[in-house]
Amino acid sequence: MLDLRDDVLEDHPVFDGHNDLPWRIREDYGSDPVAAGLAAGQPSLHTDVPRLRAGGVGAQFWSVFVPSHWDHPTAVTATFEQIDLVRRLVLAHPDVFRWTPTAADVRAAVADGLIASLPGAEGGQSIAGSLGVLRELRRAGLAYMTLTHNDNTPWAASATGEPVDHGLTGFGREVVAEMNRTGVLVDLSHVHERTMHDALDVTTRPVVFSHSSARGVTDHPRNVPDAVLERLRVNGGVLMVTFVPAFVNQACADHRAATAAEQARLGLTGAPYDPEGDAGALAPYRAWLDANPRPVATVDDVVAHLEHAREVVGVEHLGLGGDFDGVDELPVGLGDVSCYPVLLRALADRGWSAADLRGLTSGNVLRVLEAAQDGTSVD
Repeated sequence: MLDLRDDVLEDHPVFDGHNDLPWRIREDYGSDPVAAGLAAGQPSLHTDVPRLRAGGVGAQFWSVFVPSHWDHPTAVTATFEQIDLVRRLVLAHPDVFRWTPTAADVRAAVADGLIASLPGAEGGQSIAGSLGVLRELRRAGLAYMTLTHNDNTPWAASATGEPVDHGLTGFGREVVAEMNRTGVLVDLSHVHERTMHDALDVTTRPVVFSHSSARGVTDHPRNVPDAVLERLRVNGGVLMVTFVPAFVNQACADHRAATAAEQARLGLTGAPYDPEGDAGALAPYRAWLDANPRPVATVDDVVAHLEHAREVVGVEHLGLGGDFDGVDELPVGLGDVSCYPVLLRALADRGWSAADLRGLTSGNVLRVLEAAQDGTSVD
């Protein structure tokens, strides 16, 4: 039987596409990585040092998320603060993490048994419409930028933004070209299908979807249609399948949509499962939730997305992007960063070879990161 530690994770540890720990540290611990207590274990989070080690994580794109509805100058400041937070996280735990702005740095850190750490900006609001800010973010170590978050930017349409008649504008195409030139990996999670195609038309480098799944399995706008997945074969990019229940399980997706509709009907705001608003509306809303219990996703749902995407585009174009510490629920069996081996074992039981799994855990995304950075310059 395949030994995951010896045959896969020893030389190809998990290189995860998206983890929101920096935002949780900002919100819950005053941007103080030491106060988060990660070394001893922090049960209030999905991520801490013991569970990263147990999960076989060897490299992490840390999301330097800031909300997409913030005014863009404020978002720029906060993005730099979030990058600083990741650097301080690394400095606080030098025996665990290493700052690794290049693919070569990632390989060296993994060889030394440290967890390679790279920041990724979640949304083009982080550049406030400025290519100069983009270049400075790259100089600060930014490894990827998701072109949008939940809202449109002035130059790119989001999968969940207000309807617009474009994907990328002319300036949006300039942003992708400058990302290619300077070595910032283009991330197409969160963007509208038109934006996906426009970016693939423009880019001269491979792209990633840092935390998305397959629309052919779960019909959700955050997922990637097969027609786009097929283009990854030519582009050379990678779909990093995420674990978010509403993206991997249709019943969870439908329930979340129904919950949001009920919330809107009652005039409530906030997260669908943790609403805010008039007390008179909260009681009927909670009664509705009691009468319509929340479905759950499982490891098998994530497996279904990986198997579908493998069929469409091939195993060499797949990776993992859990979205830990960025969601309010996770599939049964994948509740924190220690659980990657559970998923890998499920895939091995379905016939995935050691070579397949080595590509999935880190080989594929490292190839893409190298291709995105090769021969680039911010000068």
